[in-house]
Amino acid sequence: MKAITIGSATMDVFVECDDANIVSVCTKNKNSEFMSYPYGSKIDITKFSSNVGGGGINTACNLANLGFDTSAIFKIGDDVYSEGILKYFENKKVNLQNIIQSKKTSTGFSIILVSFQGDRTVLAHRGANAEIKEDEINFKAIKDADFMYVAPLNGDSNKVLEPIVDYAYKHDTIICFNAGTTSIKRGFKHLKKILKTAHVVVMNKEEASMATEIQVRPDTKTEKFSQEIIHTDIKKMLQNLKFMDYQLIVITDGKRGAYAYDGHKYYYCPTYNEFDVVSTLGAGDAFASTLCGALNRTDMNIGKSLMYASVNSGSVVSQFGATEGLLTFEEIEKHLKNNPNYTYLEC
Repeated sequence: MKAITIGSATMDVFVECDDANIVSVCTKNKNSEFMSYPYGSKIDITKFSSNVGGGGINTACNLANLGFDTSAIFKIGDDVYSEGILKYFENKKVNLQNIIQSKKTSTGFSIILVSFQGDRTVLAHRGANAEIKEDEINFKAIKDADFMYVAPLNGDSNKVLEPIVDYAYKHDTIICFNAGTTSIKRGFKHLKKILKTAHVVVMNKEEASMATEIQVRPDTKTEKFSQEIIHTDIKKMLQNLKFMDYQLIVITDGKRGAYAYDGHKYYYCPTYNEFDVVSTLGAGDAFASTLCGALNRTDMNIGKSLMYASVNSGSVVSQFGATEGLLTFEEIEKHLKNNPNYTYLEC
């Protein structure tokens, strides 16, 4: 099958420092955690590495690695960082004929501060990622694809979201939509237009809460959560995000796992915990694109696809880079065979 992705492309620099502190701040309504460093000090870096990243790159690499005939649409500048990105793709089976390169802007760049717990804080310069224009996109490539994976688009690039999904929908290209905060902040009226065309919608719990204005109430009985598989408030989110019969709505919830709703059943897939967590960067991209890829295989159902996605995202977080731990379908299947007790639940 032919897959095409659209999203961001960045050069990522990973920094880990043993002197970093995790500071928890509690208020009446919420708990927040911050990464902190001694103010005004020069601090030694414990680990340092660089790699390419961004939703467009991460998902294209994953789908190609899974065996799909994959093309990518992303925008880069003409600088040392763009050279690094293009060189990275020399040994990847991704078609780059549809990428956009401009001398007028800089390539996206991120500094990822990794904590000793494996979580990360990202300092992002959007650059070219925020400047994709409609007339720069090869729409024929979207028409020729069997399915299109739409990663979050930032800044002015978000303006192309509606025309590309509308075009894909009219030309029978299956749409997998990973909503980002930029799309959600434009308002539910705008988001609803996109949701109505998408066959698969993936959001994390925070994004789903922002889009639906539903909060998961911490005072709801904890045991009720385990008995009913899915928290009542998350069920409401899933219901509110579903507009068409053919849609699958998925909400990821970090270490808790992922939830899905197809209009008939709810699904819960726990996190696959056989890997040690090194960095969580790229986990969401790996999960969502693996899910969409698996759903486009004839031998897969929703629950099994969620399991495949969880295994692949688990492998990614075990490596220091957003694409380093990506697995093939065959490698995912080996993990599942070696862990027969790992499964999903439905109700």
